[in-house]
Amino acid sequence: MSGRGFFITGTDTGVGKTRVAVALCRAFAASGRRTAAMKPVASGCTRAAAGLRNEDALALQSAIDVRAGYADLNPYAFEPAIAPHIAAAQAGVDIEDAVLDRSFERLALQSEVMIVEGAGGWLAPLDRGRTFADLAQRWELDVILVVGLRLGCLNHALLTQESVQRRGLRLAGWVINRIDAHMPAADDNAATLRERLFSPCLGDLPWVPQEAPDVTAARLAVSLLHG
Repeated sequence: MSGRGFFITGTDTGVGKTRVAVALCRAFAASGRRTAAMKPVASGCTRAAAGLRNEDALALQSAIDVRAGYADLNPYAFEPAIAPHIAAAQAGVDIEDAVLDRSFERLALQSEVMIVEGAGGWLAPLDRGRTFADLAQRWELDVILVVGLRLGCLNHALLTQESVQRRGLRLAGWVINRIDAHMPAADDNAATLRERLFSPCLGDLPWVPQEAPDVTAARLAVSLLHG
C-alpha cells in the first residue's frame, strides 16, 4: 500500500468505532487522499437481495472514495448479533487469513489511506486462537482507540494501550466519545485519559445522536495523524 493504514478499535462494543471510522474516511477523502475501508468480520447482519449486509460496513462503503465491492469491504458477514467468533462457529465457517488478506490487498492497492474497523474491543476473538488485534499486527496497521466515556473506560483504555505497545504497534491516536450523556465526573475522566494515554487525542466527541459524518469529521484533528 502506498500510504498509511489505521486499525480502529474501541474500549468495548458500542462505543462509536463506526462513527469515528466513517468520520476518518470522510476527513481523509476531503483532504484529497484516496481512502478505502474494511470491516473484516461483522455479526448482526441483515438479509438483503444481494446477501447478508452489515450496517457498519455499509456506512464505511458510503464514506470512501474508491470503488469497493461489498465482499471485499466485509468478507465475513454473519446474521446473529453475537460475538463474531461464536457466529462463525455456529455457521460452520472458518475465518481464513488468506481470504482476509486478498480483500485487504485489493483495497489497499487502490488507496493512500486504509481504514480497518474491528469488532468489539482490541482482543475480541476471531476464533479459538486469534483476536482482532492479530489482524492489526498482521497488516502492520497503526491503531486508533475510541474511548467510550463511561464507567470502566479508564481501565479499558489503559489496558488497550499497554497491549498495543506490547505487540510492537503504534497507538497513533485516540478519540473521546461521550456515549453517556449523564456520566458523573465526565470531564475529570477525560482529563485522566489525557494524562495517561501517551498518543495525541484526536477529538472529544459530544453526545449527539445521529450526527452527520461530515460534522463528526470536522471535529477530528486528522492532521495529527500525518507524517
